[in-house]
Amino acid sequence: MKKKIIRITTVPQSLSGLLQGQLKFMSNHFEVIGVSSPGTKNELEAVSVREGVSTFPIIMTRKITPFKDLVAVFKLYKIFKKEKPFIVHSHTPKAGTLSMIAARFAKVPHRLHTIAGLPLVEATGLKRILLNTVEKITYGCATKIYPNAYGLVDIILDNNFTKKSKLKVIANGSSNGIDTSHFDPALFNDDSKVTLKKKLNIKEDFVFIFTGRLVADKGINELIIAFRKINMTFKNVKLLLVGTYEHELDPLLPETIDIINNNKNIISTGWVDDVRPYFSIADALTFPSYREGFPNVVMQSAAMELVSIVTDINGCNEIIKDKVNGYVIPVKDSEALYKTMHYVLSNPEGTRRMGKKAREHVIVNFERKKVWNAMLDEYNSLN
Repeated sequence: MKKKIIRITTVPQSLSGLLQGQLKFMSNHFEVIGVSSPGTKNELEAVSVREGVSTFPIIMTRKITPFKDLVAVFKLYKIFKKEKPFIVHSHTPKAGTLSMIAARFAKVPHRLHTIAGLPLVEATGLKRILLNTVEKITYGCATKIYPNAYGLVDIILDNNFTKKSKLKVIANGSSNGIDTSHFDPALFNDDSKVTLKKKLNIKEDFVFIFTGRLVADKGINELIIAFRKINMTFKNVKLLLVGTYEHELDPLLPETIDIINNNKNIISTGWVDDVRPYFSIADALTFPSYREGFPNVVMQSAAMELVSIVTDINGCNEIIKDKVNGYVIPVKDSEALYKTMHYVLSNPEGTRRMGKKAREHVIVNFERKKVWNAMLDEYNSLN
């Protein structure tokens, strides 16, 4: 009889995106159950069908909602007592806190939590104190913590969230690795690129791309400042923004939004289901984020043979080696971003060579099945 594992995320998009394919892989070795908020349009049910696992909906919010959080803990506790899992493994901050508390009360033997970034890094004052406390509770209830980047280990230890013996990075980092047969520039021919460029009104332009949430923490304010300066020197250049705003959680400056809306060389696509076609028509990734876990966007763009300009933060500086397969710049430095974008634009041959090295690096270090097998080995090592 297979041992039972319950994998938990706050929202179903994380189960389907963050862990895509991993639940199905693990179900060959364990009985796997997925838990998250129900989502809309039957999102959790879609995960169940695609991954071939059972799922349970538990409403969890991404904000601080004490009453709803207590209800969620109680419902998770009931599931754990009924299902008696060998392992509860959580991802995302809120799911981690709620499920680790519930799993400890339910006496689940192995309570695992993956850290994929620390929002508290940018918090200050009372909010920082609260987030620090919640983090310590999560780690205290867990039996093992898996930071998905080596740089996160240092941050966790510097903040005294837990002891070093509780921490382990799986494989070379990343929560799920990357499928380089899926993110492959060879899958996109010239005709498909011409069609998409025509749709977006891109001609013989150099294209910088950003993919992700259009929020302050991702460095979008700095990116727009840098690109505006680039536009003063180079005319045939575009900035392609692929992602959605979060006006309530982390709004951009009003002047940033105004420039995005009025600069004809900035193209904002909103949410897209498949980012690969957009990477295929781009020349370089700009990703000036303030904080990350182990960013999928940077792995994806590297697999698509794009040179990347990233900030010197954990995850980013583990995927990109400065002046080898991309460029690493200081955080919150629009001038450094501008200068690096200028250099990339002025050195097209070097840019292409770095892009090819970026794909090679990802294949060797972060191929998806290597991460899955390392996680499987970890599960099998637990008694």
